[in-house]
Amino acid sequence: MPEGNLIWLFIVLLFIVAFLYASVGHGGASGYLALMALFSFSPTAMKSSALILNIVVSLISFYQYNKGGHFKWQLFLPFTITSIPLSFIGAYFTLDTEVYKIILGVLLIFPILRLLGVIGRESDEQKDVQWFWALLIGAVIGLLSGMIGIGGGIILSPVILLLHWGTMKQTAAVSALFIFVNSVAGLSGLMIKGVSIDSNVYTWLLVAITGGMAGAYVARKKLNNAALKTLLAVVLLIASVKLLLTGSK
Repeated sequence: MPEGNLIWLFIVLLFIVAFLYASVGHGGASGYLALMALFSFSPTAMKSSALILNIVVSLISFYQYNKGGHFKWQLFLPFTITSIPLSFIGAYFTLDTEVYKIILGVLLIFPILRLLGVIGRESDEQKDVQWFWALLIGAVIGLLSGMIGIGGGIILSPVILLLHWGTMKQTAAVSALFIFVNSVAGLSGLMIKGVSIDSNVYTWLLVAITGGMAGAYVARKKLNNAALKTLLAVVLLIASVKLLLTGSK
């Protein structure tokens, strides 16, 4: 947990991460966790803080996409039927610190590859959702969400696009609400478990919302965001490498 002058550096970087994520159309959950990892937060503090940030930021994101008519219930439901209960259950797991770091470090590879355009490209060919696989995928993502403190959107988004089950905007809308419901389930599990919430998280939440709104403004202006994507990918890569190196010791 950062102290003294480091807390101010954390707040400034939190604003920048929220800005970068919003400017390229993402919610920011993995970015917040990556930043907390760089500042050596404990896994428990990371999980509860990130989930609270997820709940508010993802709801704002969903509102914007739903207003544009991009949300599809038939794409959303099969994933969440299994993800919500397993996210709640996953919150009860207390992972060894090293194991937590390794899993998070691996999961950060998903947004890195997507930001660089390696995975998650939109296809003109759209297919119907296969419920069996969607239920199974939702269960796995939900369990990981509760265990690590993510909403699961960083995994769900590329999966939907790779399987051609939705367009880019439909995927973003579904992922936003998916992050919200899983974060609520995961946080509920943590609170019932007796985990306390850091009082500073509400300040961080205000900073994240402000940065996100500024980034969204840049996105609406349709400025060239290739450099921003690369910068964000570099930040996530640094965090991923740190997590994998420290977790393997």
